[in-house]
Amino acid sequence: MADDQYTIALLGQPNSGKSTLFNGLTGSRQHVGNWPGKTVEKKEGSFSYDGTNYNIVDLPGTYSLVANSDEEIVTRDYIQNGHADMVCILADASQLERSLFMLSDYAGIRVPAVLLLNLMDVAAEQGKKIDCRAISEQIGIPVIPFIASEPKKYEGFYELLQRKDKQNWIIQENGLEKLLRERLGDTYPKLMDILPDRGVLVYSRTWIIMKALEQDKELYRVLDEQIGAGRRQELQQICESVTDGSLITGDCKYKWIDSVLQKHVEGGKSAPVRGKFDKLATSKIWGKPFAIVMVLLGLMVSMIAAMPIMGIGSLIGGLSTPLTSLMMKADVAPILISLVSDGIITAVSFAVMMSGFAFGISLVFGFMEEVGYMARISYVFDGTMQKLGLQGKAIMPFLVSFGCNIGGGSGTRVLDSWGQRMLTIALSWVIPCGSTWGVVGLVSALFFGKGAVLVVLALFLTSILHIYVTSKIYGRKLLKESDRSGLLMELPPYHKPKWGSLLKYVWNRMLDVLKRAMGIIMLVSIVFCILSFTPSGNIEGSLIYKIGSFIEPVTMFFGLRWQTFMAWLASGMEKEASLGVLAALFKDTGIWTGIANQASVDTSILSTALIETISKAEALAFVFAFYFNMPCLMALGAASQETHSLKWTVRIALYYIGTSLILACIVYHIGLLLF
Repeated sequence: MADDQYTIALLGQPNSGKSTLFNGLTGSRQHVGNWPGKTVEKKEGSFSYDGTNYNIVDLPGTYSLVANSDEEIVTRDYIQNGHADMVCILADASQLERSLFMLSDYAGIRVPAVLLLNLMDVAAEQGKKIDCRAISEQIGIPVIPFIASEPKKYEGFYELLQRKDKQNWIIQENGLEKLLRERLGDTYPKLMDILPDRGVLVYSRTWIIMKALEQDKELYRVLDEQIGAGRRQELQQICESVTDGSLITGDCKYKWIDSVLQKHVEGGKSAPVRGKFDKLATSKIWGKPFAIVMVLLGLMVSMIAAMPIMGIGSLIGGLSTPLTSLMMKADVAPILISLVSDGIITAVSFAVMMSGFAFGISLVFGFMEEVGYMARISYVFDGTMQKLGLQGKAIMPFLVSFGCNIGGGSGTRVLDSWGQRMLTIALSWVIPCGSTWGVVGLVSALFFGKGAVLVVLALFLTSILHIYVTSKIYGRKLLKESDRSGLLMELPPYHKPKWGSLLKYVWNRMLDVLKRAMGIIMLVSIVFCILSFTPSGNIEGSLIYKIGSFIEPVTMFFGLRWQTFMAWLASGMEKEASLGVLAALFKDTGIWTGIANQASVDTSILSTALIETISKAEALAFVFAFYFNMPCLMALGAASQETHSLKWTVRIALYYIGTSLILACIVYHIGLLLF
């Protein structure tokens, strides 16, 4: 770390305002990656003030500093290893009793800290009067009233950075130590005698004792290195002999919080009046259908918001034809023309359209979260999602996926842990988007007439089974026991959104999605382009035709002729592309021509060609293979962007590819018996 750079770590519970402050300070000067050796998202940024460069690290949102999850381990290791010069602890001023638990869990860590009481405007609306100066004097660190969503009002924070006494900002833990000593009696001095007077690393003796009572395994590993396994075992044995150690420490922390607040916070304690909207939103009977309606409306609005950017993506795709003409006149090599026009232009077009949808989804559902409604959706669906090992918040990606699986992947950002996000994506991919229903409806009605209803019913029932089996297969690998617990939450009060902050967040998110999507889509597009290229444009001269016709004896085992097999492959790029590819293959034109002209497919001509070539059993196999294939290339990009794990994203994509072929094989052989 350079001498002229000061590192600040942001610490707080989920929805405390950390990300809002991070975006407000750094703007576009930020980088999102992974913590070394972890799948946990790492957000770093920078800003300059009064000649000093500041590095900002947005630590994962956690409810405590107990090192159980990867997020908690990453957070604690970062603080423990001295990477931060100062830690900013954010707390929700409208819910101080709950949100100050992080402050109590931090007490005893000798790294300079400040307390930022965010959402002071909401607290004021509740009638609360908070004496920040008095609280600061009691706990020993600066306490700043704050509104993270209004960067123009960061003066108090910036003034804080200019002070020269920052090294002295250590939380006074005397009150907390007194409470713990009273609860443990004679046991407390025994534990203190085992530990060095100075504590261990950045941790005081009181902090270590509390974490030992909570059976913190990560702490034991540190103690083995610092004081030896013998003394650690002695400490552990005494702590394990204490009945309900975690309950004792929790009680001490909340009593300490009460002692901080009771003299310095006035008003706002009466229960808020619940309006008709909130009663409906949290109703046991009407809460779920109301949430579904709200999400569908939100999805419609998000599509409207996304249209301008998606239109730009379509215009970029339209450049392919004139660009091809120009390059042909310039005698550019045909393979280069195909790479640029079909591969690169298509990839850029797809990526821009995907970022547009990410913009719309982030705007609408960011608004829902900002005003406080998202928590109500999580609340009413928590019991349902627990059956899959997920939390109530996971319902959002499922519902959004009915409109588009890209938005479903992007929606997993509201989940607390990486395992929850990854499993939600693994399950929500089976949800059919609007484009999927379009193709399924056409093929089913064409081959089965009135029996198409039975085909759709079979798809629906198989989807339920697919979700159940997938949750069992991946739940064991992705979720720890702590991840499977239901939501323990206090519903936040409704409040007006801060549009400036929201739009800034959405814009940065869109740019991040665009950058990440561009790489993966570009790679796959170029590969497909090379495989389908022919100088004449006739598909029979392409490598993809040769491969397809060569492997048809194998693909027919799954009920897929080489044409339907290629259409199934194309559906993994874009669901709508399958119709274009089928039309292209049956008309002996290029596969990329089919993708580009998918909107103008003559379904009557295509229908005739399909009926003349494909049997009902093969049509049934194609419908199942198409329906259960991975959603699309852009959904894969969104999943990789949200989870920062290309390995797991590819693993789940291969799982969907494999299961879609298995299901196609099963229904094909059943179809041979029925038709």
